[in-house]
Amino acid sequence: MRTTLTLDDDVAKLLEKEHRRSGSSFKQVVNHYLRLGLTTKQPARKPFKVKPWNLQAPPGQSFDKVEELIEFLEGPYHR
Repeated sequence: MRTTLTLDDDVAKLLEKEHRRSGSSFKQVVNHYLRLGLTTKQPARKPFKVKPWNLQAPPGQSFDKVEELIEFLEGPYHR
């Protein structure tokens, strides 16, 4: 397959350096490193776990009466 590809300057310099070092063609170097990057397995990530908090209303308060709870927590001037 033939395609046009725009490389970042730093990537182009690294590929050119490897091309000169190895004596392989630029095309072979690009294909080698693309293949290497696309076939290398990434390490498995640890699953994300949520640590629940035990939410309890203050003593004598209830989540059923939200307006009273806000006034209790923030004071009478919460608006």
